Amino acid sequence: MFTDTARIIIKSGKGGDGHVSFRREKFVPNGGPDGGDGGKGGDLIFEVDNGMNTLNDFHVAHKFAAQNGEEGGGKRCHGKNGKDLIVKVPYGTIVKEASTGKIITDMSGDNLREVVLPGGKGGLGNMHFATSTMQAPRFSQPGQPGIELEVLLELKSIADVGLVGFPNVGKSSLITMASNARPQIANYHFTTLSPHLGVVGRDGESFIMADIPGLIEGASDGLGLGHDFLRHIERCRVLVHVVDAAGSEGRDPLNDIEIINGELKKYDPELLERPTIIAANKTDLLPEEENEALIAIKEKYEPLGIRVFPISAATGEGIPQLINELLRILSELPKDDRRFEKEYDVTSHIGDELPMEITKESDGTFFVGGPRIKRMLGYTKLESEKGFAFFQKYMKEQKIIDRLLELGMKEGDTVSVEGLEFEYRE
Repeated sequence: MFTDTARIIIKSGKGGDGHVSFRREKFVPNGGPDGGDGGKGGDLIFEVDNGMNTLNDFHVAHKFAAQNGEEGGGKRCHGKNGKDLIVKVPYGTIVKEASTGKIITDMSGDNLREVVLPGGKGGLGNMHFATSTMQAPRFSQPGQPGIELEVLLELKSIADVGLVGFPNVGKSSLITMASNARPQIANYHFTTLSPHLGVVGRDGESFIMADIPGLIEGASDGLGLGHDFLRHIERCRVLVHVVDAAGSEGRDPLNDIEIINGELKKYDPELLERPTIIAANKTDLLPEEENEALIAIKEKYEPLGIRVFPISAATGEGIPQLINELLRILSELPKDDRRFEKEYDVTSHIGDELPMEITKESDGTFFVGGPRIKRMLGYTKLESEKGFAFFQKYMKEQKIIDRLLELGMKEGDTVSVEGLEFEYRE
């Protein structure tokens, strides 16, 4: 079974918490803080495996998590770092954030290995918080949390040439005659359910040809398996539109071309700007003289720079000429694959990049909150004098006080910090 989409959950490792401890030795009765730092959480890494060509494995395993970092220890011992987790995917896999559909990464071109979710940093032990006025800090920093995302994997076929056209027009037969591919071929009106790739070669030159599953009218609107089919056309550098020139099933070849072009345009207008060839198939079923449909196709499309090649995938007639033309076109095109740009920034979930909200409320009070503030409060004991001093220092260093003053805060005003109320004194 060929699977080209999968939905999975990925998670990087949490950083280990910093440790709180003090030197306790026989002849050092007042030893200072020696709590070590927590270990870094493991990274979640995507890596291309050239031996894979489907996403079948991801329908068995649905969650992938790197290892958490270990907590720091006494005597300044650093916690062990968590192990990275490598998730192997086929070349050409797009990773998207599931809820928005935004692209996180495109595993193609030279991007064969990427840290998609970095592990959380380890928290600092209490040895880092000692000052001349706070010689015995009884708090440490928790490790940064790992990042968890639900992602959608999409495999977009990597091919130089894509064969497009209605079902049963002979695409599978053509790729069989032109390459070493051996797709299952039958005379049916539905369609191949997965793309077939074949290597086409002549005189030391070669290219990859993809039999894109047959399209139907309405495919660009998602009718049938439209979006699943159209996805595999996006990376092709040249399109070959295969049409039943003999109209063997009562179809109008010229109308078929216009319908498919309409579907391509609605899905992505840029597809119609790519080099295109029309392969007028099943000429073995035509009379010796050219029929009206073939003449009409040439008259309409050749003036537009789209060459029409009469071929027979059944007998091989015309296929060498078609391949030579494809080799010529490809030799004049850039070699680079189409890459999809990143749209989703995972760094917005990391460390000090966590959001913070500072607002003036309608009743005249001021509010400070958000994940960054919650994290700070999690490792600060406000009930102790030293903990409260650290809290005040944090508010100044993070320029929270400056922002509140810009919003109009005056002496005596109430400031709510994640539900804890304070009165501002200059």
